[in-house]
Amino acid sequence: MIDIQNLTKTYGRFTAVKELSFQVGTGQVVGFLGPNGAGKTTTLRMLTGYLPPTSGTASIAGYDIFKDSVKARQQIGYMPENVPLYDDMRVREYLKFRANIKGMGGREARDNITETIDTCGLTHMRKRMIKTLSKGYRQRVGLADALLNNPQLLVLDEPTNGLDPNQIRSIRKLIKKLGENHTILVSSHILSEVEMIADHIVIIDGGEIRASDSPQNLIDGMRAAGRISLEVQGDSAAITGALERLENVKKVSIDREEVLEGKTWLYFTILCESGTDTRESISQLASQYGWPIRTLHRRKGTLEDVFVELTRKD
Repeated sequence: MIDIQNLTKTYGRFTAVKELSFQVGTGQVVGFLGPNGAGKTTTLRMLTGYLPPTSGTASIAGYDIFKDSVKARQQIGYMPENVPLYDDMRVREYLKFRANIKGMGGREARDNITETIDTCGLTHMRKRMIKTLSKGYRQRVGLADALLNNPQLLVLDEPTNGLDPNQIRSIRKLIKKLGENHTILVSSHILSEVEMIADHIVIIDGGEIRASDSPQNLIDGMRAAGRISLEVQGDSAAITGALERLENVKKVSIDREEVLEGKTWLYFTILCESGTDTRESISQLASQYGWPIRTLHRRKGTLEDVFVELTRKD
């Protein structure tokens, strides 16, 4: 559906996007992530025809976005981060206006407007003035606009920006539903949301791709995925030495000590090789030496951990 090859955008001496290359298959929901200033919005604007690239190529459903721009854009429904709406229009009136701009009229426009209003949960809001809508419903109107021409590809830039938790959950469910019939490229800072809806993740930083894989593969391959927390009693030096000798253990550190009812508990963090689980060996070691254990927990990594590991500057 999307094929980007060596896409580059420069402003004078500053390179916002540098030789970006990736593909999005038909029917995929892809999370497009990166820190502020990473080049996400610039890439989306080039992809949707709002900005010309300095070099490189990109195509949508086989149409080159520069050589066959009109055909390519007809395949796209774009919802920008800050949805531009006409506050003095009613919801259905606004969508009719947008349908006319997109070349629809008559029965086609009426049917598409009715369908998108229903899909986006706007039926009871269709006669409301846009200026009276909450941020969540304004986002839904923007999404309905993007869906009007039944595009093959939906490009959503920060679709949950500024929403409260209930509104975020509602938009998330809507995006997952839309993913059944559309290819979706979604950019967001709320990584937990992306992790729940995307089946592929692309992370960029400094205008370059840092990772591209499924969420689970990215999580399994990071350092934080092999982190174990241990709360135990005993001699700190002896425990540290014994743990360090275990297979697949890379680093052992004591986070803190806590005295509770006259007993000193030691809090360890144990870094292991990714894809391994050393808890059973630690439990056997504690049993062998008679160390009381209160906590033995393998930390489950998240997409946020992957993001921080790949983009932090320290």
